[in-house]
Amino acid sequence: MRILGLIGGISAESTTVYYQQLTRLVRERLGGLHSCELILWSVDFAPVAELQAREDWEATGALLADAARKLEAAGAEAIVICANTMHLNVPHIRAAVAVPVIHIADATAGALKARGVARPLLLATRFTMEKAFYRDRLAELGLPALTPEKADRDRLHAIIYDELCQGVIRAESRAEVLGIIARGQAAGADGIIFGCTEIGLLLDPADMPLPTVDTAVAHAEAAVDFALS
Repeated sequence: MRILGLIGGISAESTTVYYQQLTRLVRERLGGLHSCELILWSVDFAPVAELQAREDWEATGALLADAARKLEAAGAEAIVICANTMHLNVPHIRAAVAVPVIHIADATAGALKARGVARPLLLATRFTMEKAFYRDRLAELGLPALTPEKADRDRLHAIIYDELCQGVIRAESRAEVLGIIARGQAAGADGIIFGCTEIGLLLDPADMPLPTVDTAVAHAEAAVDFALS
């Protein structure tokens, strides 16, 4: 089994989901008492979030590249960034280490195609919904994504940072996000991307009106494919 190097803490809530998913998937595939071999570097999210708010992506890139170097030095054979937004810094990380970075958008695209989705609705932080790094990668893989209108993007961003990243789950916010999804479906979406790794804490893909990919789960599946290959 290859050793995975996880950059977590962005946020700690979804990093827990990654650990649970990786452990479950390896146990299901190998049986018995098997679990995933991994090294976790969990950052303090507060200063990272402050840098994000200032859009100082060079600083976040330096921070994540340093974490990746430490994971590689400790024996990691691939890097897994336990977040969608911070894949904006994949170029910084790839320049810092020799081991591969398992990209969450690639894993998401594969899962969407397996479900027959062609025009997904991207639900994520404002950075992931509005910047090109994520949408362009999906488009290159044949999946042009829809995003909500600006007011919905702003509200979803607030729910993620002010609630989900802090472990707060509110029924009112669940209803609001379902409304965003309904508007996206009316605009032509034929699938849904939980494009923030915390959204799966609020909503269950099985309950959605369209085929849905939880990116944290898809990313963990791709990481286990690598680890056991």
